[in-house]
Amino acid sequence: MYKLSNRSRSRLDGINPILIEIVEEAIEQSPFDFGIPSFGGLRTAEDQNSLYIKGASQLDGYKKKSYHQTGNAFDIYAYVDGKASWDKDHLTAIADHIKCVAEDKFNMELTWGGDWKNFVDMPHFQI
Repeated sequence: MYKLSNRSRSRLDGINPILIEIVEEAIEQSPFDFGIPSFGGLRTAEDQNSLYIKGASQLDGYKKKSYHQTGNAFDIYAYVDGKASWDKDHLTAIADHIKCVAEDKFNMELTWGGDWKNFVDMPHFQI
Protein backbone atom coordinates (compact mmCIF):
# COMPACT_ATOMS: atom_id res chain seq x y z
CA MET A 1 0.00 0.00 0.00
CA TYR A 2 1.44 3.33 -1.11
CA LYS A 3 0.75 6.91 -0.15
CA LEU A 4 1.44 10.18 -1.98
CA SER A 5 4.42 12.03 -0.50
CA ASN A 6 3.98 15.55 0.85
CA ARG A 7 6.07 16.92 -2.02
CA SER A 8 4.00 15.13 -4.66
CA ARG A 9 0.80 16.21 -2.91
CA SER A 10 1.93 19.86 -2.93
CA ARG A 11 2.60 19.60 -6.67
CA LEU A 12 -1.12 18.94 -7.16
CA ASP A 13 -2.12 22.29 -5.61
CA GLY A 14 -4.58 24.01 -7.94
CA ILE A 15 -5.52 20.82 -9.78
CA ASN A 16 -9.18 19.85 -10.20
CA PRO A 17 -10.21 18.29 -6.84
CA ILE A 18 -11.64 15.19 -8.53
CA LEU A 19 -8.24 14.50 -10.11
CA ILE A 20 -6.59 14.78 -6.70
CA GLU A 21 -9.11 12.28 -5.31
CA ILE A 22 -8.40 9.89 -8.19
CA VAL A 23 -4.63 10.11 -7.65
CA GLU A 24 -4.92 9.62 -3.89
CA GLU A 25 -7.27 6.66 -4.31
CA ALA A 26 -5.22 5.08 -7.11
CA ILE A 27 -1.86 5.19 -5.36
CA GLU A 28 -3.10 3.05 -2.47
CA GLN A 29 -3.36 -0.14 -4.54
CA SER A 30 -1.11 0.82 -7.46
CA PRO A 31 1.12 -1.92 -8.89
CA PHE A 32 4.06 0.49 -8.43
CA ASP A 33 4.59 3.49 -6.21
CA PHE A 34 4.42 6.79 -8.08
CA GLY A 35 4.79 10.51 -7.58
CA ILE A 36 4.14 13.85 -9.23
CA PRO A 37 7.17 15.45 -10.92
CA SER A 38 8.06 19.15 -10.94
CA PHE A 39 5.60 20.90 -13.25
CA GLY A 40 3.40 17.78 -13.10
CA GLY A 41 0.44 19.75 -11.83
CA LEU A 42 -0.80 23.27 -12.44
CA ARG A 43 1.41 25.29 -14.80
CA THR A 44 1.70 28.93 -15.69
CA ALA A 45 2.00 29.97 -19.32
CA GLU A 46 5.71 30.56 -18.68
CA ASP A 47 6.17 27.07 -17.22
CA GLN A 48 4.36 25.54 -20.19
CA ASN A 49 6.39 27.56 -22.67
CA SER A 50 9.63 26.42 -21.04
CA LEU A 51 8.60 22.79 -21.51
CA TYR A 52 7.64 23.55 -25.11
CA ILE A 53 11.05 25.09 -25.82
CA LYS A 54 12.74 21.98 -24.36
CA GLY A 55 10.65 19.76 -26.67
CA ALA A 56 8.77 18.15 -23.77
CA SER A 57 5.41 19.48 -24.99
CA GLN A 58 3.77 20.43 -28.25
CA LEU A 59 1.81 23.21 -26.58
CA ASP A 60 3.46 26.61 -26.17
CA GLY A 61 1.30 27.83 -23.29
CA TYR A 62 0.11 30.93 -25.15
CA LYS A 63 -1.43 30.13 -28.54
CA LYS A 64 -1.82 26.46 -27.70
CA LYS A 65 -2.64 25.93 -24.04
CA SER A 66 -2.16 22.79 -22.00
CA TYR A 67 -4.77 21.18 -19.78
CA HIS A 68 -2.18 21.69 -17.03
CA GLN A 69 -2.84 25.44 -17.26
CA THR A 70 -6.50 24.95 -16.32
CA GLY A 71 -5.86 22.40 -13.57
CA ASN A 72 -7.33 19.55 -15.60
CA ALA A 73 -4.17 17.49 -16.05
CA PHE A 74 -1.42 15.86 -14.03
CA ASP A 75 1.77 13.94 -14.75
CA ILE A 76 3.30 11.05 -12.84
CA TYR A 77 6.55 9.15 -12.59
CA ALA A 78 6.98 5.62 -11.25
CA TYR A 79 8.99 5.29 -8.05
CA VAL A 80 10.87 1.99 -8.20
CA ASP A 81 13.83 0.81 -6.13
CA GLY A 82 14.11 4.16 -4.41
CA LYS A 83 14.31 6.30 -7.53
CA ALA A 84 12.17 7.87 -10.26
CA SER A 85 11.47 5.63 -13.23
CA TRP A 86 10.09 6.62 -16.62
CA ASP A 87 10.09 2.98 -17.78
CA LYS A 88 7.31 2.24 -20.25
CA ASP A 89 6.21 -0.95 -18.48
CA HIS A 90 6.03 0.76 -15.07
CA LEU A 91 4.10 3.74 -16.44
CA THR A 92 1.72 1.54 -18.43
CA ALA A 93 0.87 -0.60 -15.40
CA ILE A 94 0.23 2.49 -13.28
CA ALA A 95 -1.79 4.16 -16.05
CA ASP A 96 -4.03 1.12 -16.49
CA HIS A 97 -4.66 1.15 -12.74
CA ILE A 98 -5.35 4.91 -12.57
CA LYS A 99 -7.79 4.70 -15.49
CA CYS A 100 -9.64 1.80 -13.84
CA VAL A 101 -9.90 3.67 -10.53
CA ALA A 102 -11.21 6.76 -12.33
CA GLU A 103 -13.85 4.73 -14.18
CA ASP A 104 -14.86 2.29 -11.44
CA LYS A 105 -14.88 4.60 -8.42
CA PHE A 106 -15.48 8.04 -9.93
CA ASN A 107 -17.38 7.23 -13.14
CA MET A 108 -14.87 9.33 -15.05
CA GLU A 109 -12.89 8.56 -18.18
CA LEU A 110 -9.38 9.97 -18.14
CA THR A 111 -7.34 10.56 -21.27
CA TRP A 112 -3.87 9.07 -20.95
CA GLY A 113 -1.04 10.52 -23.03
CA GLY A 114 0.37 7.00 -23.49
CA ASP A 115 -2.56 6.27 -25.82
CA TRP A 116 -1.80 9.19 -28.11
CA LYS A 117 -0.42 8.39 -31.55
CA ASN A 118 1.39 11.57 -32.65
CA PHE A 119 3.02 12.70 -29.40
CA VAL A 120 3.13 9.88 -26.86
CA ASP A 121 3.26 11.39 -23.36
CA MET A 122 3.23 8.42 -20.97
CA PRO A 123 3.31 10.38 -17.69
CA HIS A 124 0.30 12.54 -18.69
CA PHE A 125 -3.40 12.28 -17.70
CA GLN A 126 -6.20 14.76 -18.38
CA ILE A 127 -9.96 15.27 -18.28
